[in-house]
Amino acid sequence: MEATKSANNCGEQRPTKRIRTPSQPFQAGSASVEEERMLAQAIANSRKDQGREPLTSIPVGPTFYPTVEEFSGDPLLYLEKIRSVAEKYGICKIVPPKGWNPPFALNVDCPKKFQTKDQSIHRLQEGISFGDGSDYTVKEYQKMSSDWSKEWKNKHYPASDKPSLGDPKSSIPGSLENVTSENQSPAAPLSSSAEEGSGPTKEEKPGENVPQPKMTPANLERDYWDIVETQRQDIDIDYGNDVDTSEFGSGFPISDRGRSHNSPNFHAGQSEEELPEPAFGTEEYYKETFWNLNNIPNSKNSVLRHVKVGINGINVPWLYFGCLFSTFCWHNEDNYMYSINYHHKGSPKQWYGVPGTKQDADGVERVFKSYLSMKMRDVPDLLHHITTSFSPRLLNKDGVRVCKLLQNAGEYIVTFPRAFHGGFSMGPNCGEAVNFALQDWIPHAVDANERYRTFGRPSVFSHDRLVYTMAHHTNELRTKEICKSLAQELHRLMQEELLLRKKLINAGVRDVSKDVELPPNRLDQLDEESADYDDKRLCHSCKHICFFSAVCCECSDSKVSCLRHSHYMCRCSIKRKYLLSWTPESEMRATISRVEKRGEELNGRKSAAPSYVPSFHKGPLEDAAGSSKDRLIHQTYEVSVQPICPIDSVPELVSSDTSICSSRSQEVVSDAAAASHKIQGVTSSNNLPANVMLSQNFTSATTD
Repeated sequence: MEATKSANNCGEQRPTKRIRTPSQPFQAGSASVEEERMLAQAIANSRKDQGREPLTSIPVGPTFYPTVEEFSGDPLLYLEKIRSVAEKYGICKIVPPKGWNPPFALNVDCPKKFQTKDQSIHRLQEGISFGDGSDYTVKEYQKMSSDWSKEWKNKHYPASDKPSLGDPKSSIPGSLENVTSENQSPAAPLSSSAEEGSGPTKEEKPGENVPQPKMTPANLERDYWDIVETQRQDIDIDYGNDVDTSEFGSGFPISDRGRSHNSPNFHAGQSEEELPEPAFGTEEYYKETFWNLNNIPNSKNSVLRHVKVGINGINVPWLYFGCLFSTFCWHNEDNYMYSINYHHKGSPKQWYGVPGTKQDADGVERVFKSYLSMKMRDVPDLLHHITTSFSPRLLNKDGVRVCKLLQNAGEYIVTFPRAFHGGFSMGPNCGEAVNFALQDWIPHAVDANERYRTFGRPSVFSHDRLVYTMAHHTNELRTKEICKSLAQELHRLMQEELLLRKKLINAGVRDVSKDVELPPNRLDQLDEESADYDDKRLCHSCKHICFFSAVCCECSDSKVSCLRHSHYMCRCSIKRKYLLSWTPESEMRATISRVEKRGEELNGRKSAAPSYVPSFHKGPLEDAAGSSKDRLIHQTYEVSVQPICPIDSVPELVSSDTSICSSRSQEVVSDAAAASHKIQGVTSSNNLPANVMLSQNFTSATTD
């Protein structure tokens, strides 16, 4: 384990990676007092109209139990097997087989502190931004989180001898083995009074045979939405989200074969040696398996394996330190990618998911616009800020289908393309998450790219570049359906590109592509150099990366425009504008031809990959098969208040009347500024934008 220990030492130098540019948060102060008053009234009115149906009416999503053999292979191939069922719900849970016991590789004794966000739980329906919370070491956060859970339990729930979910002294999978087939029948639905309160029934006298309420997931779920929907209590907590694993270390051990961006020997572009996969459950297995979230983006079946530059939260995992009621608000993933979240240790998380269909995704946006129209007038992309949480009951009432899942320690949650998801923690815990993309993701990527251009939101990487990179690895395209989808997108890109080039040239824009030497686009992979170059050719209007061509003007040494928005660039005469093209028409047609040829080769050939056509299930969601076990756990097991690691050496934290978290969040304000990329204009001797004329050692490569 020495290699693991060394790789996860706090503060160790990591391979170069890129920082994602954050959205500008909406500041609550931009609204007038009167507007805030009107908003508060609107939310109060919405609460009256909700009817507060029992949370038990929300269907439970699917849970899958792969075998040891399935868990010894590529998780992306397993996901292809279960996708036809799981995708209908937007999210699913995967429980590893018996014997799964990865080491918790995080250095909990690291003295370095991470930042947190101060979340006002009682204001999550208002769309306000989160402020900075305190800075914590891992142990300090565990101390705060555990004390906060104990405070809530002492106020609202008596002590209990029930089994605890999230107790680090006994693993969750072990504790759940007691739920045998004999007691997996659906638990009796909670009555409205049981769901919304724990008082005696009409037939019982106070104090007579009335069971004391327990701190179960069902009761904490009720408590949470009571706070969010009714604002009866002011609860502020510190949430340790988006903690950089390349800086603080991962909860998983690091690959010795260079499968992770966090590996010192990451094979950026080099083929991995053909070595047999380690046996399930061995020390080497936990380092090298693609179920290790450091490795999964670079699986040979993941599109993101072509992205050789590390991007925080995309192909480099983020850690999440949660406490009671810390919230991950409604959102879908960057570029509508898949995501996978692993719960390392601690109390469970309550997840909610919405299917990734256009109908359901539009429904979530409709609810946001209906209840936050004033905020969205000023901040149209409020959904991307991930600061708002509406009750699943409210979404259900508006016709949006929602399901829920309880994630315990040692379990995975997978979210599907475009699927909105959100939820909250039920106590001290530590999770980790990263993105990946199967080849079927292409249509979702197109939709995400167009949405980002509408809002002028930069993408984390160039959609056009990644699609073309896929097309230059045709040997990796495994089904004729994937080839057809990719060819359709390449045709669409080419047709728009050639049409707009012709229109601009006919309008008087000069095509100088043959007169200047532009660095060619690298097509075998997306590396650091390529990504830096892409950052310098963002359209000034829609922030799209101008991968194929761009329009420039003599009036600026740095400004460029995509072909759609050149008329917004400046007021100069059309005669001063010129076209730069990196990709000629002949190259576009040759690329499409290669993909179509690959599709013909696969047509009639039996493929190991299952053919899959998304089924747009339009009916109401129901409890997934086998969900009775989840419902039983949700209603009967007590949630642990213990930290994920020993905290004997951590000093006592100051308590408060409202929450321990709120008292802490007022003491320390983080002074770290988010990194951002800026385009720097440099005067060029030939009067062309210097940012697109910088010399690059690019090579155009084709891999078949």
